[in-house]
Amino acid sequence: MAAQDLTELFDLYDRDGAPLGVAKARGDVHRDGDWHRSVHIWVALRDGSGAPGASRAPCLLFQRRSLEKDTWPGALDAAVTGHLRAGEAILDGLREAREEIGVAIGPDDVVRLGLRRCADERVAGLRDRELQEIFATATPLPLAAFTPDPDEVTALVAIDFAAVTALLRGELDVVEGFEMRGSGDGAAIVTVRADDFVRPADGYYAVVLRSLGAWLEGRAEAPWTIG
Repeated sequence: MAAQDLTELFDLYDRDGAPLGVAKARGDVHRDGDWHRSVHIWVALRDGSGAPGASRAPCLLFQRRSLEKDTWPGALDAAVTGHLRAGEAILDGLREAREEIGVAIGPDDVVRLGLRRCADERVAGLRDRELQEIFATATPLPLAAFTPDPDEVTALVAIDFAAVTALLRGELDVVEGFEMRGSGDGAAIVTVRADDFVRPADGYYAVVLRSLGAWLEGRAEAPWTIG
């Protein structure tokens, strides 16, 4: 299976999220810049990565995107990202967790952080305009419990929450993480830089990391909108 099916149908929306009653193939949507829906699920490992020698401080789980992706191939991204197929409601998009990282996440497992309107035309030939619903979940599972789908995810990387926050704020140049490339593979220590991530131009990381930090400390924030 390819990293994406260019014939997969997406429902179209206006910028405010109102449905247009039209479905269109993924390849055409990304060519024409139509607004469509997607989900991001940020996954916190409450007890650390579980890798030998790692601390038990909370980690964030990131996916390393497939090299076959049409946008940001090989970059680090939120643990789960995916488009809604035609006819799906927003919470139906949680199915992406089982598909991409091998662990089921249901509506009772997530908290909604906010909505991001993301219009990205930095990749030649693509006009990607997404209404992204942003969710978070926390789990006691270690990194080894996840099974990345090799068709969509090259690897999973767990990074200490405080360290990756400092990295993406520009306070550190480099941090270490633990990378797992397949089910049953051991986790290897990897060096991570800010340039290894999908690079948003709208302050997304600062907003989502603030909300995640508050949530992990038991402080609820009101859902936000970016864009």
